[in-house]
Parts: sequence; structure tokens; C-alpha cells
Amino acid sequence: MKVAGLFFSLFIFFAAYAQKGPNVIIICADDLGYGDLGCYGATKLQTPNIDRLAANGIRFTNGHCTSATCTPSRYAMLTGMYPWRKKGTGVLPGDAALIIPTNTGTLPSLFASAGYATGIVGKWHLGLGDSVAKNWNATIQKGPNDIGFGYSFIFPATADRVPTVFLENQQVVASDSSDPIQVSYQHPIGDEPTGRDHPELLKLHASPGQGHDGTIVNGIGRIGYMQGGRLARWTDEEMPLTFLEKAKTFISRHTQQPFFLCYNLTEPHVPRMPSTMFRGKSGLGLRGDAILQLDWSVGEILKELERLHLTQNTLVIFTSDNGPVLDDGYQDGAVTLLQGHKPGGPLRGGKYSLFEAGTRVPFIVSWPAQVKPGTSEALLCQVDWLASFAALLNKTLPAGVGADSQNQLPALLGRSATGRTSLVEHAGALAIISGKWKYIPANNIQPYYKLTDTETGGSTEPQLYDLQQDIGEINNLARKFPDVCASLQALLDASLRK
Repeated sequence: MKVAGLFFSLFIFFAAYAQKGPNVIIICADDLGYGDLGCYGATKLQTPNIDRLAANGIRFTNGHCTSATCTPSRYAMLTGMYPWRKKGTGVLPGDAALIIPTNTGTLPSLFASAGYATGIVGKWHLGLGDSVAKNWNATIQKGPNDIGFGYSFIFPATADRVPTVFLENQQVVASDSSDPIQVSYQHPIGDEPTGRDHPELLKLHASPGQGHDGTIVNGIGRIGYMQGGRLARWTDEEMPLTFLEKAKTFISRHTQQPFFLCYNLTEPHVPRMPSTMFRGKSGLGLRGDAILQLDWSVGEILKELERLHLTQNTLVIFTSDNGPVLDDGYQDGAVTLLQGHKPGGPLRGGKYSLFEAGTRVPFIVSWPAQVKPGTSEALLCQVDWLASFAALLNKTLPAGVGADSQNQLPALLGRSATGRTSLVEHAGALAIISGKWKYIPANNIQPYYKLTDTETGGSTEPQLYDLQQDIGEINNLARKFPDVCASLQALLDASLRK
């Protein structure tokens, strides 16, 4: 047995170094804030695995998603396009049609064209099929497998939206023809109890006014209505563990071929229902416990890479799809048990906000064979992954593909201290960063989103902030520097015309 184990280890070792290109894993958290990790200054939460990843790689302090909500930022990650250029890229219901055209270049199709095995595991939230009406009881045409992913194991939208089922290669796992799945976001269907009518059945109570009072699944009211598929429904406590095992399996099956994996974590998005081994461990309520589970999951992926001798030749990016939110639909202790923790760190705003905490997110790059550990202030964005990885793979993007994506590979790999010269941020309206300046034009957005206790950046007056001196965006300098405002408005207008 020892000899067999030795041969297996040698086989894995040589297979890893026989690969032609680096493996690439993008680990994307859901609603994780800039200040939620120890390596970004958190003192109330312990995140040793992500901190270790940062210590062995580059921790970017000015890394961004494009948008302060999940669907648009994920659209940008995969397409290299600002989502506000395309209608229908707002936060999607669980029955939405696919919003990424199947005839355009994407991040996974880029890797596939370079001979990579490509996979996605976890949250999707970019729509499925040609229309809202779809047959959930058969293979769904048009989804992640149609835009470049050779393998997919996902749930359709978010954990708080129906249908609460897994799909493997666009087929519902454990579907049962005698109990067909039906979904509606317009009106109740069937005889399933809802959180609105049966609050006594809930083990996690919804916050008023946020819509989490539809069909009850696993004791939790969801957004939308679902009938059938009882064998297929996941439980919240085991769902992230299933995703972890699927991600590890994908890695272990591709030791002899370079692979690209999007591992989309569900934490700390609502409903926060971490597994028993993490319950009560953080002291910050279920949100804190979910972040501990998230960190553990990252550690398990790193262990799998080490076990398979893939660590040196694997480029890992860890990030979040947007900034943090506390009360986003359920009464789970995220607010009452905060204990002084600051999910946005020194930043203002959060999810749904034009302020920096909406789009400035954790952004860590590790590639032991090529990247020297350190910290970088380079301005980077997830929209740039398409052009940057095209450069890494020596591929030329077709005309019109990834039009907003810039090749920032030197900055990503720590070989340049500078990144973008400007970046457009998006949260209901647009803002722009250029150099040290952040400019938010006057807009009609309500300044405060009461349901989630979020400052949105909305104002009828223009706002200008010096992010080098005022990262918290406290001092509005628009009246003091009208010429800077005019210059940045012109730059933003030019971006709109592109």
C-alpha cells in the first residue's frame, strides 16, 4: 500500500509539472466586505486561510468589481464589458433568461480556446434558457455550458431565491418527473406554505419589506414561489459543502490538463445558515459564522492544491462580487451582534452604494511560481480579467469582445505598480475614479436605502473626493475644485460614448 501511495504521489507530481500553462482558480465570495478579512484589517474575525493566501501573494488595496450588486458585477467578470452598457443586467430573479449572448467571447471560452478544462461551481445568477418560461424538469438549453464552461454545478440565482435546487450541466440534480418543478415570481403557485402566511414555520425570520416571504424551503422564506422538486431541494447548511466537494473533484480530475475554475462561494450572502461546526464560533452572529465557513472552504481548496502538488503552478484570485451588507432580508444577528466589526473597513457605503465600500473589495492574487508576495495600490477591476488572461495565454480577443477590459497583467502579477488610469463605478448611477480623485455626478438616487441601512451615494449635488487623503469619502471637494469635476465629467461622458 505504501508503494502504491508513493507511485500515486509521483504520478500527480509529474503530471502537475507536465502542464503547459498555469491553472487558474477564481474564488469569488458573495457580499464580502473590504474590512471582513484579517489581512484587510479585521480584528473581530479570524480568517487565517485567506490571510495566508494574501501573505503568499499580492494583496491589492484598490481592487474593484464594476458594480455594487451581484448580477452586473458577475456579468462584467465573464464578458469584459461594463454591465450598464446592456439593458437587463440588473439583479435577476431566479427564473430569468440567460443574459450573456452565446455567440460572444467570454472568460471561460478564452481558456477553452487555449486547451484548458473549464468549470464553474457555486452561484450563477446570470439567467438560464431563452426565456422566463422554462422546463425545470429537463436539460435547460442556454446556460454556463453554452458560454464556455465545459462543466457546471450551480444554483440558478441566489440562496434566497427559488428554485432552491442544484443544476449539474444545466440539469436539475435529483429531479423527479412525478414531482415536477414549477417556479413563479408573479404569484403564489400550488399549496406550498409561504413565509407571509405561515411565519410559525420559519426557523429564520424575514426582515419586513424585503420580499423574503415567499415559498418556505428548509424553514426559510424565499423570494418567489416554487412548487415540486422536493427531492431536489438542497438544505442551506449542506449546500456550501456540496459546492466545495464539487470544486475539489473538478481540480483532482484535471491534474494532467491545465484548468480554469470559477469557484463561486455563497457566503456571506443571505440566508446565512452555516454548518453546525461554525455556528456560534465567530461571536458576531450568523454572518460572522458564515465568513468563518468561507475562510475554511478556501483553506480546503488550498489543501487540495497542495495534496495534488499543484500549488506552485496555480494562479488563485480571491475576491468578492460586491461590498458588504448586514440586514439584507433576514433577522440573523448580523446587526445586533456586530460587536464593533466594520465590514467595509475604513470605506463608506456598502452593497447597493456608489461609495467605495460598494465596489472596492478584497482582491488577492497568488501564483507561487511567478508572483512575489507584497501589497499593491494599483487600480484594478474584475472587468480586466478577460484582456489580462488573453495576454497571459498569448491570445488575441476578437474585435468587439471585452471592449471595456484592459490588459493589466503586469499589475496583476506584481510587475507594475500602476494599473488603470480610470474606472467607472456602478450602483444605480455612475461614478468615476481617475488618479486620486473620485467623482459622483449629481443624480436622482435616494441618498439612503432604509431597508439595508445603506448610504447610496445619491445626491442632487456633485461629489468629489480625494481618495488618497480621504478614503472614507467624508469631505466633498466639488465646490472647491470645479475644474476637476468638469474634467472628470468629460472623462465619464467619453466612457459613455465608447
